[in-house]
Amino acid sequence: MRIGIPSETKTLEGRVALIPAAAADLVRRGHEVFIQAGAGEKSGFADEAYAKVGVKLVPDAAALYEAGELIVKVKEPVAGDLALLKKHHLLFCYLHLAAEPALTRSLLDIGLTGVAFESVEENGGLPLLLPMSVIAGRIATQIGTTLLHRPQGGKGKLLGGMASTPRGKVVVLGAGAAGGNAAALAAAAGANVVVFDKRQDRLAEMMAMGPNVTALYAYESSVAEEVANADLVVGAVLIPSAKAPRVVTDAMVRTMEKGSVLVDISIDQGGCFETSKPTTWKEPTYDVHGVTHFCVTNMPGAVPQTSSVAISAAILPYVQRLAGGKEWREFAPLHGGINIDGGELVHPALKGML
Repeated sequence: MRIGIPSETKTLEGRVALIPAAAADLVRRGHEVFIQAGAGEKSGFADEAYAKVGVKLVPDAAALYEAGELIVKVKEPVAGDLALLKKHHLLFCYLHLAAEPALTRSLLDIGLTGVAFESVEENGGLPLLLPMSVIAGRIATQIGTTLLHRPQGGKGKLLGGMASTPRGKVVVLGAGAAGGNAAALAAAAGANVVVFDKRQDRLAEMMAMGPNVTALYAYESSVAEEVANADLVVGAVLIPSAKAPRVVTDAMVRTMEKGSVLVDISIDQGGCFETSKPTTWKEPTYDVHGVTHFCVTNMPGAVPQTSSVAISAAILPYVQRLAGGKEWREFAPLHGGINIDGGELVHPALKGML
Protein backbone atom coordinates (compact mmCIF):
# COMPACT_ATOMS: atom_id res chain seq x y z
CA MET A 1 0.00 0.00 0.00
CA ARG A 2 1.04 3.61 -0.54
CA ILE A 3 1.33 5.26 2.89
CA GLY A 4 1.58 9.03 3.21
CA ILE A 5 2.94 10.96 6.21
CA PRO A 6 2.15 14.68 5.89
CA SER A 7 3.54 17.59 7.87
CA GLU A 8 1.29 18.63 10.74
CA THR A 9 -0.34 22.01 10.13
CA LYS A 10 -2.00 22.76 13.47
CA THR A 11 -0.54 25.85 15.19
CA LEU A 12 2.92 25.11 16.65
CA GLU A 13 2.41 21.35 16.25
CA GLY A 14 5.77 19.62 15.96
CA ARG A 15 4.92 15.91 16.04
CA VAL A 16 5.29 13.43 13.20
CA ALA A 17 3.14 10.30 13.08
CA LEU A 18 5.86 7.80 12.16
CA ILE A 19 9.54 8.14 13.04
CA PRO A 20 12.18 6.71 10.64
CA ALA A 21 12.47 3.37 12.47
CA ALA A 22 8.72 2.78 12.18
CA ALA A 23 8.66 3.85 8.54
CA ALA A 24 11.54 1.46 7.85
CA ASP A 25 9.48 -1.43 9.20
CA LEU A 26 6.72 -0.65 6.71
CA VAL A 27 9.17 -0.38 3.82
CA ARG A 28 10.62 -3.79 4.71
CA ARG A 29 7.10 -5.21 4.49
CA GLY A 30 6.88 -4.05 0.89
CA HIS A 31 4.84 -0.88 1.32
CA GLU A 32 5.63 2.40 -0.40
CA VAL A 33 6.04 5.08 2.24
CA PHE A 34 6.03 8.78 1.37
CA ILE A 35 6.77 11.69 3.68
CA GLN A 36 6.41 15.40 3.12
CA ALA A 37 9.79 17.11 3.18
CA GLY A 38 10.50 18.55 6.62
CA ALA A 39 7.68 16.68 8.36
CA GLY A 40 9.98 15.18 10.99
CA GLU A 41 12.36 18.08 11.56
CA LYS A 42 10.60 19.61 14.60
CA SER A 43 10.72 16.19 16.26
CA GLY A 44 14.43 15.86 15.56
CA PHE A 45 14.15 13.53 12.55
CA ALA A 46 15.78 14.88 9.40
CA ASP A 47 14.67 14.08 5.87
CA GLU A 48 17.92 12.18 5.37
CA ALA A 49 16.99 9.72 8.12
CA TYR A 50 13.81 8.80 6.25
CA ALA A 51 15.48 8.64 2.84
CA LYS A 52 18.15 6.32 4.26
CA VAL A 53 15.53 3.68 5.14
CA GLY A 54 13.76 3.84 1.77
CA VAL A 55 11.04 6.41 2.46
CA LYS A 56 10.29 8.63 -0.53
CA LEU A 57 10.42 12.36 0.07
CA VAL A 58 7.82 14.56 -1.65
CA PRO A 59 8.13 18.35 -1.82
CA ASP A 60 4.78 19.54 -0.51
CA ALA A 61 1.40 18.58 0.91
CA ALA A 62 -0.29 18.37 -2.48
CA ALA A 63 2.23 15.80 -3.69
CA LEU A 64 1.97 13.86 -0.43
CA TYR A 65 -1.81 13.50 -0.51
CA GLU A 66 -1.65 12.63 -4.20
CA ALA A 67 0.86 9.86 -3.54
CA GLY A 68 -0.74 8.28 -0.47
CA GLU A 69 -3.73 5.98 -0.11
CA LEU A 70 -3.42 5.52 3.66
CA ILE A 71 -2.79 8.90 5.26
CA VAL A 72 -1.20 8.62 8.70
CA LYS A 73 -0.93 11.82 10.69
CA VAL A 74 -1.22 12.95 14.31
CA LYS A 75 -3.82 15.69 14.65
CA GLU A 76 -7.16 16.15 12.95
CA PRO A 77 -7.04 17.72 9.47
CA VAL A 78 -7.40 21.49 9.23
CA ALA A 79 -8.33 23.65 6.24
CA GLY A 80 -5.21 23.00 4.16
CA ASP A 81 -5.47 19.25 4.69
CA LEU A 82 -9.19 19.14 3.94
CA ALA A 83 -8.60 20.71 0.55
CA LEU A 84 -6.30 17.82 -0.38
CA LEU A 85 -8.13 14.82 1.09
CA LYS A 86 -10.07 12.69 -1.41
CA LYS A 87 -12.78 10.05 -1.31
CA HIS A 88 -10.33 7.18 -1.82
CA HIS A 89 -8.21 8.11 1.21
CA LEU A 90 -8.12 6.07 4.39
CA LEU A 91 -7.33 8.59 7.13
CA PHE A 92 -5.74 7.40 10.38
CA CYS A 93 -5.18 10.05 13.07
CA TYR A 94 -6.76 11.72 16.09
CA LEU A 95 -10.12 13.11 14.97
CA HIS A 96 -12.02 14.16 18.14
CA LEU A 97 -15.15 14.68 16.07
CA ALA A 98 -17.53 14.96 19.04
CA ALA A 99 -16.38 18.55 19.57
CA GLU A 100 -15.99 19.40 15.86
CA PRO A 101 -19.27 19.34 13.91
CA ALA A 102 -17.82 21.49 11.11
CA LEU A 103 -14.88 19.12 10.62
CA THR A 104 -17.23 16.15 10.75
CA ARG A 105 -19.39 17.64 8.00
CA SER A 106 -16.33 18.38 5.83
CA LEU A 107 -15.05 14.81 6.12
CA LEU A 108 -18.50 13.40 5.35
CA ASP A 109 -18.71 15.60 2.26
CA ILE A 110 -15.32 14.32 1.07
CA GLY A 111 -16.58 10.75 1.42
CA LEU A 112 -13.43 9.19 2.84
CA THR A 113 -13.05 6.61 5.60
CA GLY A 114 -11.58 7.86 8.88
CA VAL A 115 -10.28 5.69 11.70
CA ALA A 116 -9.69 7.73 14.85
CA PHE A 117 -6.81 6.97 17.20
CA GLU A 118 -8.96 7.85 20.21
CA SER A 119 -11.71 5.39 19.19
CA VAL A 120 -9.48 2.31 18.87
CA GLU A 121 -10.22 0.08 21.87
CA GLU A 122 -8.40 -3.12 22.76
CA ASN A 123 -8.46 -5.21 25.94
CA GLY A 124 -10.70 -2.64 27.59
CA GLY A 125 -8.26 0.22 27.01
CA LEU A 126 -7.50 3.00 24.55
CA PRO A 127 -3.96 2.13 23.43
CA LEU A 128 -3.53 5.00 20.97
CA LEU A 129 -4.85 7.63 23.37
CA LEU A 130 -2.80 6.37 26.31
CA PRO A 131 0.70 7.71 25.47
CA MET A 132 -0.51 11.22 24.68
CA SER A 133 -2.73 11.19 27.78
CA VAL A 134 0.30 10.43 29.93
CA ILE A 135 2.22 13.31 28.36
CA ALA A 136 -0.72 15.73 28.54
CA GLY A 137 -1.23 14.92 32.22
CA ARG A 138 2.37 15.71 33.06
CA ILE A 139 2.35 18.87 30.96
CA ALA A 140 -0.85 20.01 32.69
CA THR A 141 0.85 20.03 36.08
CA GLN A 142 4.04 21.55 34.71
CA ILE A 143 2.25 24.39 32.93
CA GLY A 144 -0.14 24.89 35.85
CA THR A 145 2.81 25.26 38.21
CA THR A 146 4.33 27.92 35.95
CA LEU A 147 1.06 29.80 35.49
CA LEU A 148 0.78 30.19 39.27
CA HIS A 149 3.92 32.34 39.14
CA ARG A 150 3.19 36.03 39.58
CA PRO A 151 4.94 37.14 36.31
CA GLN A 152 2.52 34.80 34.48
CA GLY A 153 -0.49 36.41 36.14
CA GLY A 154 -0.78 33.82 38.89
CA LYS A 155 -1.25 34.27 42.61
CA GLY A 156 2.48 33.85 43.22
CA LYS A 157 2.32 30.54 45.02
CA LEU A 158 4.93 27.77 45.04
CA LEU A 159 2.85 24.66 44.46
CA GLY A 160 4.82 22.37 46.76
CA GLY A 161 5.31 24.94 49.49
CA MET A 162 8.22 24.74 51.92
CA ALA A 163 8.94 24.81 55.64
CA SER A 164 6.95 27.64 57.28
CA THR A 165 4.59 28.02 54.27
CA PRO A 166 1.41 26.17 53.29
CA ARG A 167 1.42 23.68 50.46
CA GLY A 168 -0.49 24.47 47.29
CA LYS A 169 -3.67 22.57 46.49
CA VAL A 170 -4.31 20.75 43.22
CA VAL A 171 -7.69 19.31 42.25
CA VAL A 172 -7.71 16.72 39.47
CA LEU A 173 -10.96 15.68 37.80
CA GLY A 174 -10.60 12.18 36.40
CA ALA A 175 -8.18 9.45 37.49
CA GLY A 176 -7.37 7.92 34.11
CA ALA A 177 -3.99 8.12 32.39
CA ALA A 178 -4.05 11.92 32.02
CA GLY A 179 -5.48 12.72 35.43
CA GLY A 180 -3.40 10.09 37.18
CA ASN A 181 -0.18 11.47 35.74
CA ALA A 182 -1.16 15.03 36.55
CA ALA A 183 -1.88 13.99 40.13
CA ALA A 184 1.33 11.98 40.46
CA LEU A 185 3.51 14.89 39.35
CA ALA A 186 1.69 17.34 41.63
CA ALA A 187 2.00 14.95 44.57
CA ALA A 188 5.70 14.40 43.90
CA ALA A 189 6.17 18.20 43.95
CA GLY A 190 4.71 18.27 47.45
CA ALA A 191 1.28 19.72 46.77
CA ASN A 192 -1.88 18.60 48.53
CA VAL A 193 -3.80 16.76 45.81
CA VAL A 194 -7.49 15.89 45.60
CA VAL A 195 -8.49 13.50 42.79
CA PHE A 196 -12.09 12.90 41.75
CA ASP A 197 -13.41 9.88 39.89
CA LYS A 198 -16.35 7.47 40.03
CA ARG A 199 -14.36 4.24 39.77
CA GLN A 200 -13.36 2.69 43.07
CA ASP A 201 -10.31 0.92 41.64
CA ARG A 202 -8.88 4.15 40.25
CA LEU A 203 -9.60 6.00 43.50
CA ALA A 204 -7.69 3.32 45.39
CA GLU A 205 -4.72 3.73 43.04
CA MET A 206 -4.72 7.48 43.60
CA MET A 207 -4.79 7.08 47.38
CA ALA A 208 -1.82 4.75 47.18
CA MET A 209 0.34 7.55 45.74
CA GLY A 210 0.98 8.99 49.18
CA PRO A 211 -0.40 10.71 52.27
CA ASN A 212 -0.77 14.05 50.46
CA VAL A 213 -3.29 12.56 47.97
CA THR A 214 -7.01 12.37 48.74
CA ALA A 215 -9.31 10.44 46.38
CA LEU A 216 -13.02 11.28 46.37
CA TYR A 217 -16.15 10.18 44.56
CA ALA A 218 -17.20 12.88 42.10
CA TYR A 219 -20.34 14.21 43.75
CA GLU A 220 -21.18 17.64 42.32
CA SER A 221 -21.28 19.20 45.79
CA SER A 222 -17.87 17.74 46.68
CA VAL A 223 -16.32 18.99 43.44
CA ALA A 224 -17.68 22.49 44.09
CA GLU A 225 -16.32 22.50 47.64
CA GLU A 226 -12.80 21.42 46.65
CA VAL A 227 -12.55 23.62 43.56
CA ALA A 228 -13.40 26.74 45.57
CA ASN A 229 -10.08 26.77 47.43
CA ALA A 230 -7.88 25.09 44.82
CA ASP A 231 -4.79 26.77 43.41
CA LEU A 232 -4.74 24.54 40.31
CA VAL A 233 -7.57 22.50 38.81
CA VAL A 234 -6.79 19.94 36.09
CA GLY A 235 -9.70 18.63 34.01
CA ALA A 236 -9.12 15.12 32.65
CA VAL A 237 -12.61 13.71 32.20
CA LEU A 238 -13.08 11.26 29.34
CA ILE A 239 -16.07 9.55 27.79
CA PRO A 240 -14.53 7.61 24.88
CA SER A 241 -15.28 9.28 21.52
CA ALA A 242 -18.05 11.42 23.08
CA LYS A 243 -18.20 15.05 24.15
CA ALA A 244 -16.81 15.66 27.62
CA PRO A 245 -19.31 16.50 30.37
CA ARG A 246 -19.17 19.94 32.00
CA VAL A 247 -17.96 19.13 35.50
CA VAL A 248 -16.88 22.61 36.66
CA THR A 249 -19.54 25.28 36.21
CA ASP A 250 -19.17 29.01 35.71
CA ALA A 251 -20.50 29.46 39.24
CA MET A 252 -17.71 27.25 40.61
CA VAL A 253 -15.05 29.26 38.79
CA ARG A 254 -16.42 32.43 40.39
CA THR A 255 -15.70 30.98 43.84
CA MET A 256 -11.98 30.51 43.12
CA GLU A 257 -9.32 32.93 44.31
CA LYS A 258 -8.03 35.30 41.64
CA GLY A 259 -4.75 34.11 40.15
CA SER A 260 -5.74 30.46 40.38
CA VAL A 261 -5.34 28.23 37.31
CA LEU A 262 -7.55 25.85 35.32
CA VAL A 263 -5.96 23.43 32.82
CA ASP A 264 -8.44 21.53 30.64
CA ILE A 265 -6.94 18.38 29.12
CA SER A 266 -10.45 17.38 28.01
CA ILE A 267 -10.61 20.32 25.59
CA ASP A 268 -10.04 17.99 22.60
CA GLN A 269 -13.46 16.54 23.38
CA GLY A 270 -15.09 19.91 24.06
CA GLY A 271 -13.74 20.58 27.55
CA CYS A 272 -14.98 19.74 31.04
CA PHE A 273 -15.16 23.32 32.36
CA GLU A 274 -18.14 25.48 31.43
CA THR A 275 -15.72 28.37 30.89
CA SER A 276 -13.41 26.43 28.54
CA LYS A 277 -12.70 27.35 24.93
CA PRO A 278 -9.97 25.94 22.67
CA THR A 279 -6.62 27.75 22.59
CA THR A 280 -3.29 27.22 20.82
CA TRP A 281 0.33 27.24 21.94
CA LYS A 282 0.63 30.65 20.26
CA GLU A 283 -2.02 32.15 22.58
CA PRO A 284 -2.46 29.47 25.23
CA THR A 285 -4.29 31.28 28.06
CA TYR A 286 -7.17 33.61 28.81
CA ASP A 287 -8.83 34.95 31.94
CA VAL A 288 -12.35 34.32 33.26
CA HIS A 289 -13.38 35.75 36.65
CA GLY A 290 -9.71 36.37 37.44
CA VAL A 291 -8.82 32.70 36.91
CA THR A 292 -6.26 31.76 34.25
CA HIS A 293 -7.52 29.15 31.77
CA PHE A 294 -5.15 26.96 29.73
CA CYS A 295 -7.05 24.99 27.07
CA VAL A 296 -4.53 24.10 24.38
CA THR A 297 -5.89 21.35 22.14
CA ASN A 298 -2.51 19.77 21.35
CA MET A 299 -0.64 19.81 24.64
CA PRO A 300 1.77 16.95 23.71
CA GLY A 301 2.80 18.95 20.64
CA ALA A 302 5.02 21.01 22.97
CA VAL A 303 7.37 18.03 23.38
CA PRO A 304 7.35 16.65 19.84
CA GLN A 305 10.42 14.46 20.10
CA THR A 306 9.10 12.51 23.09
CA SER A 307 5.55 12.52 21.73
CA SER A 308 6.52 11.36 18.24
CA VAL A 309 8.55 8.44 19.52
CA ALA A 310 5.70 7.42 21.83
CA ILE A 311 2.84 7.73 19.34
CA SER A 312 4.82 6.03 16.58
CA ALA A 313 5.41 2.96 18.74
CA ALA A 314 1.74 2.85 19.70
CA ILE A 315 0.24 3.15 16.22
CA LEU A 316 2.69 1.09 14.13
CA PRO A 317 1.00 -2.31 14.71
CA TYR A 318 -2.31 -0.80 13.64
CA VAL A 319 -0.80 0.90 10.58
CA GLN A 320 0.59 -2.49 9.58
CA ARG A 321 -2.91 -3.99 9.73
CA LEU A 322 -4.50 -1.09 7.84
CA ALA A 323 -1.88 -1.41 5.12
CA GLY A 324 -2.38 -5.16 4.84
CA GLY A 325 -5.61 -5.02 2.87
CA LYS A 326 -9.33 -5.04 3.59
CA GLU A 327 -8.85 -7.71 6.26
CA TRP A 328 -8.24 -4.90 8.77
CA ARG A 329 -12.01 -4.50 9.00
CA GLU A 330 -12.20 -7.92 10.62
CA PHE A 331 -9.87 -6.76 13.41
CA ALA A 332 -12.26 -5.56 16.11
CA PRO A 333 -10.15 -2.72 17.58
CA LEU A 334 -9.71 -1.04 14.19
CA HIS A 335 -13.27 -1.72 13.09
CA GLY A 336 -14.47 -0.08 16.30
CA GLY A 337 -12.20 2.87 15.60
CA ILE A 338 -14.03 3.81 12.40
CA ASN A 339 -15.69 7.19 12.86
CA ILE A 340 -16.55 7.82 9.23
CA ASP A 341 -16.98 5.06 6.66
CA GLY A 342 -17.14 6.10 3.02
CA GLY A 343 -18.83 9.39 3.84
CA GLU A 344 -21.18 7.97 6.49
CA LEU A 345 -20.97 8.75 10.23
CA VAL A 346 -20.92 5.33 11.88
CA HIS A 347 -19.44 5.49 15.38
CA PRO A 348 -22.22 5.02 17.98
CA ALA A 349 -20.94 7.84 20.21
CA LEU A 350 -21.25 10.30 17.32
CA LYS A 351 -24.70 9.37 16.11
CA GLY A 352 -27.04 12.35 16.06
CA MET A 353 -24.31 14.95 16.60
CA LEU A 354 -25.09 16.79 13.35
